[in-house]
Amino acid sequence: MAELVYRPVIGFARTMFKVWDLRIDCRGSENIPRSGGAVLVSNHISYLDFIFDGLAALPQNRLVRFMAKESVFRHRISGPLMRGMKHIPVDRSQGEAAYAHALDSLKSGEVVGVFPEATISESFTLKSFKSGAARLAQEAGVPLIPMAVWGTQRLWTKGQPRNFGRSHTPVTIRVGEALEAPRDQYAGAITRRLRERVQELLEAAQRAYPVRPRDAQDTWWMPAHLGGTAPTPEDLRTAGAL
Repeated sequence: MAELVYRPVIGFARTMFKVWDLRIDCRGSENIPRSGGAVLVSNHISYLDFIFDGLAALPQNRLVRFMAKESVFRHRISGPLMRGMKHIPVDRSQGEAAYAHALDSLKSGEVVGVFPEATISESFTLKSFKSGAARLAQEAGVPLIPMAVWGTQRLWTKGQPRNFGRSHTPVTIRVGEALEAPRDQYAGAITRRLRERVQELLEAAQRAYPVRPRDAQDTWWMPAHLGGTAPTPEDLRTAGAL
């Protein structure tokens, strides 16, 4: 029954991509297994990242079940859709239930999507990774699939207006080779390797991105180390401490 909801949502999203005239460059989808469980792990720079991460799995005929904050499931519009697509609610005060739900999904052969930074990176650089994705892969005996998205922050991110017009915005997606998660290895070490893989994919996506900021007012979506005016991680830590 879930796919009676998921498939039409995919169709609607694809229609909106055409309306917005997005230029989507997705490579590496073949690294997502056609069957069996897997943990899809991505950076997080936009409220729309889950849509584009899910798009990367479609060539393999996979539907990704994303872990998302519980409040989204209580919204009158998004809630029924999220539940209908079998996404996984995460109540941070009761994380064990979400973990168990995700583990059951993996063991039943589903692809589960995880954002190990846990929140959108306002600097558009990788934050530290939580170890939950690695632990899920270890316990379920499934691979980790690293991936990165770039350009989605120009559509809708924290502290910026939504850009849902016919913007011709490029979105670059890179999916990497599977990373195994042996049970006899420390989850922290696997998480460090996973973050390194995602970082490499993010840098590849940034190099491949076909446009640069138009002018000085358009540099907000570029991280500081690439010449943009997005706040640095240090700036954000300082602001959070005030």
